Amino acid sequence: MKVTVQNKKGLNKDVKVIVDKKTMNSYMDEKYEEIKGTVNLKGFRPGKVPREILKRQFGKAVFSEVLDKVLKDTSTKALEENKIKPAGQPKLDLKTYGEDKELEYIISVTELPKIEIKSVESIKFDAYSVKIDPKETDKRIQEIAKNQPNFKEAPEQTKAAEKDLVVFDYTATVDDKPFKGGEGKNTQLTLGKDLFLKGFDKQLIGVKKGDEKIVEAKLPENFPEKDLINKTAIFKCQISSVKNPGETKVDDDFAKNLGAKDLNDLKSLISKQINDEYKNSLDRLSKNQIIKELEKFKISEIPENLIEEEVKILSQGMSEEDVKKSRNNFEEIAKKRIKVGLILNEFGEQNKIKVTEQELQAEVQKQIRMMPGQEKMVMDFYQKNPSAVASLRGTVYEEKIMNLIKEKAKSNKKEISKDEAEKILKQSQKQQLDQELKEQRKPEKKVEVKKSPENKTKPKSTKTKSTIKKSKKVSKK
Repeated sequence: MKVTVQNKKGLNKDVKVIVDKKTMNSYMDEKYEEIKGTVNLKGFRPGKVPREILKRQFGKAVFSEVLDKVLKDTSTKALEENKIKPAGQPKLDLKTYGEDKELEYIISVTELPKIEIKSVESIKFDAYSVKIDPKETDKRIQEIAKNQPNFKEAPEQTKAAEKDLVVFDYTATVDDKPFKGGEGKNTQLTLGKDLFLKGFDKQLIGVKKGDEKIVEAKLPENFPEKDLINKTAIFKCQISSVKNPGETKVDDDFAKNLGAKDLNDLKSLISKQINDEYKNSLDRLSKNQIIKELEKFKISEIPENLIEEEVKILSQGMSEEDVKKSRNNFEEIAKKRIKVGLILNEFGEQNKIKVTEQELQAEVQKQIRMMPGQEKMVMDFYQKNPSAVASLRGTVYEEKIMNLIKEKAKSNKKEISKDEAEKILKQSQKQQLDQELKEQRKPEKKVEVKKSPENKTKPKSTKTKSTIKKSKKVSKK
């Protein structure tokens, strides 16, 4: 294989590739040997069909497959050997090809710019840690206790009121017919929360232990039996208990009910939980500070095709007229995003950062834990959507890169209180909102173009074609 790199302009390059006739023929021989053992033709034993017969029957299809394979193998190798990292899909233009001929083609490619990342170590950012006052922890535990009342059996003949717990068995019918899921034993409802079926709770207000109560309720849109959706069901409820809410005592037993070893352990867990709530938000602030610094890095040229792709993402759902009005602003945002992405990726490659399968699965489990009760649905989603898993891999990859940058950069460590954390986060949100409003109000630059009937200038296309341009038609079967 002979490769010649020709600089066209800036990041655009033409790479001329010539694969000699001998190499092409070896690829063809290999393919014919592969199909010889699988083809069954009348009059020939398996694996004994002559080459000329195979060529007459399958020649065009074989050459088409070989051509695709050679183009894929040699174009990748040509770019790698010349250390050319393409920004987007290269375009291939075939010049010479055919059976028993050499292959000559041109790779038109936009190269990623060279990036200097040494100055990453000079980046400065604030690294926050939040000191949680024990009073804050106690306050949070009291709020939890308040939302988990200690229900006690009400005196005989006590009528159920709002906030009481009613325990009952029920059987339900639609049009006087029982249905699947229409029975329940020891069902517990806290009146007033309306967590069962809409309007069900209110109809139980006033019931007593031992009562039989008829309740009517409409079955919801997500009811499993599709033919019963939105139909009115009649519930015959047998009330077995009415309980009044009492104050929950915060002690070791209370802590154990919440999964802690004892009350002290619960306080430690709650303190960490509060800290994590602020830590995640403050870590995002630190990350934003680093990104702002990365935006200041100088990159000689940003590939136009990447800018065009990013503008399309930014303008999704907008009318053509609105996109035109905001074009300059979108391009400015796109350039910043692409620049940061290129720097982070280069940093990751130079430091050989990889995402292991264990790390990826840990992230999937993290996403599953964030949606309790819907674990199977989330798991199925990731199993059926490789693109979603790839997106998660990208998230983990970026997080690992940012963590390494934080290690190498200069951190200004600050221990702050919960109130100070809230103040910093509130101020940050205001600044972000102000910046967004500023971007929206930024006037577009008007460019005056003198019109001349003799010399009309057409806009230059920045689209990258991923098709293979062939000078002659290649037939595929």
